[in-house]
Amino acid sequence: MTPSTNSDPLDGIISWAMARETIRAVLLTSTRAIPGGPVDALSDYDVILVLEDIHPFLTDRSWLNDFGEVLISYWDPIYPNGDYGIDQCGNVTQYASGLKIDFSLWPVSLLEEIIAAPSLPPELQAGYRVLLDKDKLTQRLLPPSGKGYVPVQPTNDAFQLLINDFLSDAPYVAKCLWRNELLPAKWCLDYDMKHIYLRRVLEWRVEMDHGWQLPVGNLGKGLKKHLPVHIWARLEKTYVGSDIAANWQALEDTIQLFRYVAREVGEHLGYLYPEELHARVMAYIMQIKCMEHP
Repeated sequence: MTPSTNSDPLDGIISWAMARETIRAVLLTSTRAIPGGPVDALSDYDVILVLEDIHPFLTDRSWLNDFGEVLISYWDPIYPNGDYGIDQCGNVTQYASGLKIDFSLWPVSLLEEIIAAPSLPPELQAGYRVLLDKDKLTQRLLPPSGKGYVPVQPTNDAFQLLINDFLSDAPYVAKCLWRNELLPAKWCLDYDMKHIYLRRVLEWRVEMDHGWQLPVGNLGKGLKKHLPVHIWARLEKTYVGSDIAANWQALEDTIQLFRYVAREVGEHLGYLYPEELHARVMAYIMQIKCMEHP
């Protein structure tokens, strides 16, 4: 059975799954499953298919065409679930119609383990809807708390380690900029330093104002809405183009913003920012910046 392209996509997914014996349950997660989630015209559908066996769905992938003309599709390799060690798989499919579905393929045994666990994984804890359950598997599934992606308040050790790891990247960026090696400099500055480390500190800063109870969006989606305006403005200034001089300034601005926010978080939690380490790293970066080129 192929879902009608004119129907609600969820109705089509349910009727499609009902007609397939090997699909035992279907769950909806992420934004469309969270009450009051910020849904817009480009919001995708995050669907978990609970299967007797996930492998046939990977061997013959023609079933993706049942929801429309596939524009492009990405597949994860089969990998063991981090908590239970049971194989699962994922797929992201963009359809020519504009429909986008992120499929997670779970064996029944994985859902059974999750049902028996004392708490839900973050994906379900954030919010879920049961679209189909042929065997009443989900009757004992815990309800979502809505707090699946709330950052954990860091210990002092975790706080200090994050600062150390952030600062450890800075000399590498400086070296690449001095050598006029734009790609590795941008990768380390705009991805590693900002997304891996600065973003986490910014999320901690948000939680300071929300009692460590606010779920944060994936990849910093909710930061602009929840950060103080002046901090967001400083973050925007750290994103520049290809000019090497501008990237030197972006590096300095990124480090200073990190210290500013980390100090606020540290004061809130009773942790000290490692000022001496910060000063030594900055001095070394400036030393590289002032070196003569051969």
